[in-house]
Formats: sequence, C-alpha cells, structure tokens
Amino acid sequence: MSRDLPPMTVLDLAGLKCPLPALKTRKVLAALPAGARLEVRCTDPMSVIDIPHLVRETGDAVEVKQEGEVIVFLIEKAAQRCD
Repeated sequence: MSRDLPPMTVLDLAGLKCPLPALKTRKVLAALPAGARLEVRCTDPMSVIDIPHLVRETGDAVEVKQEGEVIVFLIEKAAQRCD
C-alpha cells in the first residue's frame, strides 16, 4: 500500500543564475503548508550548494538528482515547529 502524498509543486528555474534560484525557492517554500512537496529544476551549478543550504536552514528535507544538464531538487516542507 502506498502512502498518500500531497501534490508536487514544480518550480522551473532553468536558465536563472545565482542567487535567483535560491531566492525564488525560499519565496515559494515560505508560502507552502507543512508537508507540501516542491520540485525545483535548475541549470545553475551553484544551486547545488545554495538550495541544499537554504533547505538545511529551514529544517526541510531535500533530495538532489541530476537529469542531464538539469539539477532537480525534491523538497518536502517540514512540519511547523512550536518554539
């Protein structure tokens, strides 16, 4: 039996250069509810450093994979923390 996953939001940032992929990813992540999934597609090699760093700061989970020249980040937004 497969787990019901929330729909995936796709953010195509191919062609954008640093710092735009990280900035746009941050903006979209902030608007998503806890548990939401986001696929970010980039071509900027610096995004391999910037986006995982951003995700570590927000406490979300990320998986990175390469599809040809496109770098794909699969991000799952963490549950909101009670501080």
